Amino acid sequence: MKPIRKAVIPVAGLGTRFLPATKAQPKEMLPLVDKPVIQHVVEEAIHAGIESVILVTGRGKGAIENHFDVAYELEDTLSRRGRQDDLRQIQAITQLGRFAYVRQGEPLGLGHAVLCAQPTVGSESFALLLGDDVFDEADPALSALIKAHHESGVSVVGVQQVPLEHVSRYGIVNAPPNGDRWWKVHQIVEKPSPELAPSCWAVVGRYVLTPRIFHHLLALQPGVGGEYQLTDALAKLAEEGLLAATPIPAKRYDTGNKLDYLKANVEFALKREDLGPEFKAYLKGLTTSF
Repeated sequence: MKPIRKAVIPVAGLGTRFLPATKAQPKEMLPLVDKPVIQHVVEEAIHAGIESVILVTGRGKGAIENHFDVAYELEDTLSRRGRQDDLRQIQAITQLGRFAYVRQGEPLGLGHAVLCAQPTVGSESFALLLGDDVFDEADPALSALIKAHHESGVSVVGVQQVPLEHVSRYGIVNAPPNGDRWWKVHQIVEKPSPELAPSCWAVVGRYVLTPRIFHHLLALQPGVGGEYQLTDALAKLAEEGLLAATPIPAKRYDTGNKLDYLKANVEFALKREDLGPEFKAYLKGLTTSF
């Protein structure tokens, strides 16, 4: 089976949950300590063997393109000031991989965003990564899906178990029959109520998709709010026996809401050798003050 060389990352969302911070900057550029969320996602893709990253952008997302582009003035200034460590760090961002940008003219849903990337993806299988979910870099995330795709030969969704009271926030798939490393999906439901959920296995923002997905995306009818839902196309793949699920072993950080975003910043800071010890001591002292 051919390697997965391309990744699609939709970044056209308005980020309304983080207003006013996202009024003039993309939500994907919000930092986890000092590295934007989008860079964490791109680095995960590159570490999994991806060569080309296709970012589906929209109006007001120029900062994302600039972040992965060469910054001549900044690099020159850092060089002249002898700040070689900072210079190497900045240059490494532009050398992560090949980048392409596709414009989503209207916010018509995740399915529509993926469809916008079709001309650039072509007729090969590809990875899809959503920026709200960031995974611990110490464990494989996308790599686990690529392995399951190569073994199964079909599209794969990455899943993790969530509390029953949280299933209404996610797309939910049927549970594994025998605790297998990956299993066929025959049911996928978008944001079900707890009593109707087929399991507690939630799709958490990582996919490896075959070109067959585009066939179903093209045939979709708009749903609630006029949006084209990726889950509807995935359900069609499941009906054909062409969809599998595999657990993601890495710890997940949900940066899509304010509280979990704050928690992610704290944990990422604590892992840093240059910040962790002093920050941990600060937090211990802070807890005694409240």
